[in-house]
Amino acid sequence: MPPCPRLPQGFDFTDPDLLQSRVPHPEFAEARGTAPVWWCAQPTGISGFQDSGYWAVTRHADVRYVSTHPELFSSHTNTAVIRFNESISRDQIDVQKMIMLNMDPPEHTRVRQIVQRGFTPRAVRSLENALRSRARSIVETALQSAGKPEDGKPGGGKPGGGVRSFDFVTNIAVELPLQAIAELIGVPQEDRARIFDWSNKMAAYDDPEYAVTEEIGAEAALEIVTYAMNLAAARKECPAEDIVTQLVAAEGEGNLSSDEFGFFVILLAVAGNETTRNAISHGMHAFLTHPAEWELYKRERPKTAAEEIVRWATPVVAFQRTATQDVELGGARIAKGDRVGLFYSSANHDPEVFDRPEVFDITRDPNPHLGFGGGGPHFCLGKSLAVMEIDLIFNAVADTLPNLSLAGEPRRLRSAWLNGIKELRVGVGL
Repeated sequence: MPPCPRLPQGFDFTDPDLLQSRVPHPEFAEARGTAPVWWCAQPTGISGFQDSGYWAVTRHADVRYVSTHPELFSSHTNTAVIRFNESISRDQIDVQKMIMLNMDPPEHTRVRQIVQRGFTPRAVRSLENALRSRARSIVETALQSAGKPEDGKPGGGKPGGGVRSFDFVTNIAVELPLQAIAELIGVPQEDRARIFDWSNKMAAYDDPEYAVTEEIGAEAALEIVTYAMNLAAARKECPAEDIVTQLVAAEGEGNLSSDEFGFFVILLAVAGNETTRNAISHGMHAFLTHPAEWELYKRERPKTAAEEIVRWATPVVAFQRTATQDVELGGARIAKGDRVGLFYSSANHDPEVFDRPEVFDITRDPNPHLGFGGGGPHFCLGKSLAVMEIDLIFNAVADTLPNLSLAGEPRRLRSAWLNGIKELRVGVGL
């Protein structure tokens, strides 16, 4: 038997109450040092899966190995989501296999080769000027809103006060990822709030503040699919100069069906929108709690900053795979059918890979973090777009709001696998 980490009885890295309070870095360190592939027992069905737990993979090298061997570790069998609500049905889990994130080669290869047309370096660069302008506008609008009462929320600044405040998440972090997706796929900007609402409902099912049930989440997913299918149908009827036309409207082979395009938009709405939003929110919090780094950023604008923000934030704490055969990993014997959790938050603090991983260092280079995945077929398709968005928004904040201050502790999302911030109040000195 492999050694057991010294963790409390019943400890579970996917406990949504735990992740609502903090990322468990001390426990990750204990697991990496004693049992880097550790069996985490769970009550049957608590994650939506009829099994007794999963293997927690916490070392950088092992997360990379699993990620780059899809023939041994499947995304399709149980999807990549490591924990659902215990009320979810197997049918509700299985329908999510239509999303590219939950496919295996060769089907994953076929779909990815199609959708990556929209993420070529040229395609991403073509968005830069528009997104730079949008980033400036977002930050200027946030500054104008500071001090106005916000629907009776506590902490709203008062005109004429010494410090005005606003919520950085809803006023800044949310906006650019949504506008980027709208720009990318030709969604009218006025519809971005609907995409935001739908994606929140799909991703926030563990947070009681949102009062979202599995049924509401499924309805939101259906709304996005329907919206996207209608968009695809319109482009087939009347092609335009956008990615939708490239993906669905051309004649011949090698295009997405309307329902495939719908599930691709779900992936964009959650994997592209939620993750970048949380990276930006965590990045601002990191800057405000590490003022020397904020001063350095404002002065030098290092291009390495965005990658360090993603490493530090690691918006997706974990995804999962399922073993397709008996395999040994990190001294543990994993049986065919066992679920395997890839803990990117732990891998991104592995001292075997990162010098002083507990330090937020925007000049860190090289920075082989796994915040965009561990390599292999599921490496984040939109990495270059996400890095651009992070770079553009912090340049805009540094130019327009260089003297931001922290006006309250962040309110964290209750989630089993997302490192999310719901609210981050910041102050603007007069």
